Amino acid sequence: MNQRLAARILIALFLVAPFSNAAAGPWYAASPNTYGWRFMTPEEREEHQRRMRSFTSYEECKAYQAEHHALMAERARKARALLKPHADSGCEQLRAQGRLQ
Repeated sequence: MNQRLAARILIALFLVAPFSNAAAGPWYAASPNTYGWRFMTPEEREEHQRRMRSFTSYEECKAYQAEHHALMAERARKARALLKPHADSGCEQLRAQGRLQ
């Protein structure tokens, strides 16, 4: 392998490395992991993400999550839509990552 090719491979590895372990990155709100995503405004989505990242205890997170789920269920009811619960909650994901005590 020549030096030029080896240098390109190393550069590519350095560029990709920060993204190779996405699960270890910060939690983010998105349609697959946020209950009621389609009933939230972009501003609410941003605030929800900020709030979820701000918690330090699992109990705080679950209390907020219960409040959020109730609000989204009410909006869904008014829109005559059905919201299915997600398999993993954001609080569970954050706790699994060691971000909540």
